Amino acid sequence: MNIYVTGIGIVSGIGMNTGETIASIREGKTGIGRLTLFDSVHQDTVPVSEVKRSNIALQELLGLPEKNVFSRTALLGMMATGEALKDAGVTVEEKRDTVLVSSTSVGGMDLSEGYYRQMKENERKTRLRNIISHDGGDSTGKIAAYHGLNPMATTISTACSSAANAIMFGAGLIRQGYTERVIAGGTDALTLFTINGFRSLMILDPDPCRPFDDTRSGLNLGEGAGYIVMESEQALMRKGKQPYCRLSGYGNVNDAFHQTASSPEGNGPFLAMKKALEQSTLSPEQIAYINVHGTGTPNNDLSEGRAIERLFQESVPRFSSTKAFTGHTLGAAGGIEAVLSVLSLKHGLIYPNLNFAYPMHDLRIAPEKALSTSFPVHHVLSNSFGFGGNCSSLVFSV
Repeated sequence: MNIYVTGIGIVSGIGMNTGETIASIREGKTGIGRLTLFDSVHQDTVPVSEVKRSNIALQELLGLPEKNVFSRTALLGMMATGEALKDAGVTVEEKRDTVLVSSTSVGGMDLSEGYYRQMKENERKTRLRNIISHDGGDSTGKIAAYHGLNPMATTISTACSSAANAIMFGAGLIRQGYTERVIAGGTDALTLFTINGFRSLMILDPDPCRPFDDTRSGLNLGEGAGYIVMESEQALMRKGKQPYCRLSGYGNVNDAFHQTASSPEGNGPFLAMKKALEQSTLSPEQIAYINVHGTGTPNNDLSEGRAIERLFQESVPRFSSTKAFTGHTLGAAGGIEAVLSVLSLKHGLIYPNLNFAYPMHDLRIAPEKALSTSFPVHHVLSNSFGFGGNCSSLVFSV
């Protein structure tokens, strides 16, 4: 059964929608800069990619009362899902039959942090409504309710592969006949918890990240949301829609090598890409572009690079990491990069790997340095790899 992508929505540090996002990429404009959303001891030492809107501003854009309490994760998700649903032309009636599969890693942590600060000052003045949003499923429920979607909404949290897995799960629901339409992706907000947590792992770069560069020294965190609307062939024919592309293949494996690191040989990434290609029935030579996971950490880029060399042999496609634009958006990364993959197919774009200068000594391959336009892109592979060895790959085809 063919799964078609009919709508896309994206919010990140380089744009509030697809138009702003493509404009930023064409201009080579990164979203990575100084942390301004909240106070942190790492304010001037840890660059991040922020969505340049306060929670109040986001609520105003969404038409939500200021008195209502929504986590930033939920607000970003509402923005991106709203664009995707509108882009797909999903009607009010159709929304009631549209299933949401959303992912997140931090959930309502921003509100939990506020609750903790209130409790330290005066526990009698704490508000329980600021802690009930902590669960990742809260943002999913609020997004579904805001748009009037099917109550059958579900949440996936598998670290940085979460949104890719949400897309796979949604495709499975369509294939198995549970629904004809799914909106899937992920959303995550910057919080003190994530910055301090990744700082403790010593994998944050004090400078703008340089994925696949020999001098790389870590990642830059980001926030945002990315979602795609997927529909069955029957739903597509009924309305006469023109889709962006097909989700032609996907694969998920777990190499179970380490709690946070990929295997040096890239076994997980290799098997995920191999499974995705096999399901798509494509040969490695047919992939025009790979949107790599490419975090900029020494471990990830070496592991992923070795897997790419192993799978594609002498036919390695053009590839790049877009995280130097958006930062690493954790549970939202697979959704944001799925949208970017769809836009690559639509506009014939091969994205540049910002800040790349020195090829890695351990690899024979190197990412794209410049933006390519009007390139014949028919098949794109998008990689998302999470802590615990959870590795996922998606193939989009026109």
